Amino acid sequence: MEYLACPFEYEGKDSMVAMVEEALHTDEVEVEEEEHTDVVEQEHDSGSADEESHTDEAEHEDDPKSTWVRLPRRPSTARALFDALPPLSGFRVEVIEGKLIVSPMGTPEHTWMAVDLNDALSPLCKERGWRGAPGGLSVCIEGPRDSLIPDYVLTHPLCPRWGPGELLSSGVVMVAEIVSPSSVHTDREEKRRLYALGQVPVYLLIDPIADEPSVTAFSDIKDGAYQAMTKVITGTPIKLPSPVDFKLDTSIFMA
Repeated sequence: MEYLACPFEYEGKDSMVAMVEEALHTDEVEVEEEEHTDVVEQEHDSGSADEESHTDEAEHEDDPKSTWVRLPRRPSTARALFDALPPLSGFRVEVIEGKLIVSPMGTPEHTWMAVDLNDALSPLCKERGWRGAPGGLSVCIEGPRDSLIPDYVLTHPLCPRWGPGELLSSGVVMVAEIVSPSSVHTDREEKRRLYALGQVPVYLLIDPIADEPSVTAFSDIKDGAYQAMTKVITGTPIKLPSPVDFKLDTSIFMA
């Protein structure tokens, strides 16, 4: 086994480290505050490689500023690290534009909004045989294979999957994200780009923390980007575009 100095950007580092320690049954995880390059330099022969590896391990075990996770192999990308991690209970783990993002689950109010949206769309799901779920389902973006967890996902019942646990974005009908103080840029910019790249027909952005709370529907994908946008002030009905074709009463998102 070798030690991994985690080179990826993520939130909730301290909590994640504790969870990884417990999940991997190791006490080799510490908190990193400074950048690290390769743990073990490229060796010229097996003897020198072993010597350098043991030296580096000893140095960093005494360094309180480093994050070291003991893994069987070194992941070379954020997606590879995501695939190697065990489930982290109570945390949302996503791969967003090449970054591994670990964040706590939303507040009760955040969750209630997602549940209210699910309830509002429940009759539509029954009518068309679709499935809707508030939070918890991972969507794999076809192409870059980024992995996102929308606050709400609407999908065909036979949506294709990437592995057993991720829905492929091409089979998803609509996703919704609820903006929180820690996800402003991610939800408004990064996820909008990724959902369009993954060919998700409709992206619903619920923004209760904007200066003027609003609900926005993005649709009409061309050249990997949404071309159409419908925005209303929260409390005003919004027409969800095709293939959803549903008039949503956004007063359900008002406090």
